Amino acid sequence: MRLLIIGSLDGQIGAASQIAMSRGAKIMQADDVQAGLDVLRSGRGADLVMIDVKLDTKALIDSLAAERFAIPVVAAGVGNDAGAAVRAIKAGAKEYIPLPPDADLIAAVLAAVTEESHALVFRDPAMGRVLQMAEQVAPSDANILITGESGTGKELVARFVHRKSRRAGQRFVAVNCAAIPENLLESELFGHEKGAFTGAVARRLGKFEEANGGTLLLDEISEMDPRLQAKLLRAIQEREIDRVGGNQPVKVDVRIIATSNRNLDDEARKGTFREDLYFRLNVVNLQIPPLRERPQDIEALAEHFGRKYAESNGLAYRPLSEAARQALLRHGWRGNVRELENTMYRGVLLASGGEIGAEAIVLSGGPTEVRQPSPAGERSALVGRTVAEVERDLIIDTLSHCLGNRTHAATILGISIRTLRNKLKQYSQEGIAVPPPGDHERTAW
Repeated sequence: MRLLIIGSLDGQIGAASQIAMSRGAKIMQADDVQAGLDVLRSGRGADLVMIDVKLDTKALIDSLAAERFAIPVVAAGVGNDAGAAVRAIKAGAKEYIPLPPDADLIAAVLAAVTEESHALVFRDPAMGRVLQMAEQVAPSDANILITGESGTGKELVARFVHRKSRRAGQRFVAVNCAAIPENLLESELFGHEKGAFTGAVARRLGKFEEANGGTLLLDEISEMDPRLQAKLLRAIQEREIDRVGGNQPVKVDVRIIATSNRNLDDEARKGTFREDLYFRLNVVNLQIPPLRERPQDIEALAEHFGRKYAESNGLAYRPLSEAARQALLRHGWRGNVRELENTMYRGVLLASGGEIGAEAIVLSGGPTEVRQPSPAGERSALVGRTVAEVERDLIIDTLSHCLGNRTHAATILGISIRTLRNKLKQYSQEGIAVPPPGDHERTAW
């Protein structure tokens, strides 16, 4: 992982960096907040920022948010300075590390940021065949399109390809095309010059330049605006990009991996996705089967998540009962691995006794389940209500069921994540309570 330390490397901060390096972290250092921001704008990137609590933690976090750097921040300071610790946490720091540094604490923070090292858990031959093909094509520089339903593990497969490629020693940079507003995605990808638009306070290199020499993942590329698709096509063809507000093209050497939960061949035929871009991306297509077609993976992943959430919640590991196992195998898994993870998280928390029983496995409706007609009483309860009211309650209830996970809820509802976020923003503005994002909203699945 890449750790950016903001503050002097003298004394205790320097000791913390040495511990981090011994745990495999690559260290960058900046003397103050402005210098730290310059490091990030330069495209060098970071997975975690550690700031000396003597510096202005709030100014750093506010600047990161304003410039859309989604990087966790931890503060470090003298252990008995309780006031500084409180101020740092209130400013938005994820953790406070007391100094002198404790090696185990540093290791725990690094492990939390690089949770599970993006490991793939699988047992089913269907997934094995996908990974065998991925490993075969990984050493080439061919662009790869990874397709599959939401939550099947497309980003994990992309990271697997990168680890098996000749670029493994270089950066893997991911961009979620569905999560970034259209008017900001161009700058996110290609960077911008100072003054290119309101808020462009300094030159910033985009993800193409950050990934130079490595791999760039364009997650859910089907959500990209057609105008931006044209600029992306040129970048792939010419191996050069134009920063927003710039007048000089910049050469880049990037291997592109794109993912989509839609059939891009169909989208191209409908005219919603550029056909020429589709052909450029689809040199190799890795199709990930849905979880319901990978029964052995259901069992392997259930055990994996059961152990993970037992440990993270300080609970003893409980195996699945036979009834619970059969319930998981019969389920339709529209949300795939992401849905299974949330199901097992609930199961770990709700279980009693020596096993996770069927009563602790709370399942949502899936395509393979047989649904009974709604009782007349339930139908009559809808009479007199507007469509908007019913839709709002359905969205809020589904989101609550998913423990606040926006991506999972959007999958179950059959709408895009952008549509869901727009609805939630509307409800919040209307004064309606909206469930907060789940703790595992950024899970790799």
